[in-house]
Amino acid sequence: MSLASAATLLARVTRELGGAFTAEAVASAGADGLRRLGLTRQKAAYVAGLAERVRDGRLRLASLARLDDDAARARLLEVPGVGPWTAGVYLLMALRRPDVWPPGDLALHRAMVAACGLPSPPTSEAAARVAARWAPWRAVAARVLWHGYLEGRRR
Repeated sequence: MSLASAATLLARVTRELGGAFTAEAVASAGADGLRRLGLTRQKAAYVAGLAERVRDGRLRLASLARLDDDAARARLLEVPGVGPWTAGVYLLMALRRPDVWPPGDLALHRAMVAACGLPSPPTSEAAARVAARWAPWRAVAARVLWHGYLEGRRR
């Protein structure tokens, strides 16, 4: 999904949920309500399920901040629809962890071509090996690479 498409969808969902993109509002809409707003069947089920877990306390987002990276990632990966990339981006963006590399991020892989002088975008495994050199600041490197990627798209 493009950034523009995602922004449009987020605006529509937020507007239709009464301006509040909260676990309560999303869980109340349910998967069917989210599908009517434009989410695919699978994404709607995952988002509604996540909202239910947050609403009923099975997933306490505030408690994730007190866990180390591996424990927080493992807790997130228990949620259907949350994979390694989503967990990594949550740790990097929401929890602001400094040494997280989101696996499989195509924009990062493409940005690494120019930044690292690679002949083509690396596989996820190869990108992780390159990123290991940037520990303990892999999240900083990811942000710099994302910025470079977005700047390249604007040109």
